[in-house]
Amino acid sequence: MSGLSWLTILRKRENFRQAFRDFDPVAVARFSTRDVTRLMNDVGIVRNRAKIEATINNARRHAELVKEFGSFPAYVWRYESNPRKRLLDQAELVQLGAASAEAIAMSKDLRRRGWGFVGPTTVYSFMQAMGLVNDHLRGCAAGAEVQRLRRDFVRPQ
Repeated sequence: MSGLSWLTILRKRENFRQAFRDFDPVAVARFSTRDVTRLMNDVGIVRNRAKIEATINNARRHAELVKEFGSFPAYVWRYESNPRKRLLDQAELVQLGAASAEAIAMSKDLRRRGWGFVGPTTVYSFMQAMGLVNDHLRGCAAGAEVQRLRRDFVRPQ
């Protein structure tokens, strides 16, 4: 949900999970105008018609990516940042900002494919959450753990 505090979204996470059928893209792709109305009346989620409709649209576009690449992870991991560039120092983190060249490229590609509300900042946050980016500061225990998990992770083909 672009443009909102992530804390706001996290606090409503379980409501979103229930409203959007456990985030199953196949189920969400089948949502109708009746479901949009239901979601617009759901006080437990952020009720923005454009974002709700984009979520349904993106679920439909998801199937196209799966068909083309074999899986959504196979598509996503094409945008992995350079594995040699990992933990950052403070100056590098400030310079990076809220996006990366890879996030910008994925955002452009998704928009070209008809996805909505997938700007570079939102895509970068997704990439962080999925482990495609490890932008923790050098010396951060979480960054070292992410680095270890990334080393052992078998990337989808």
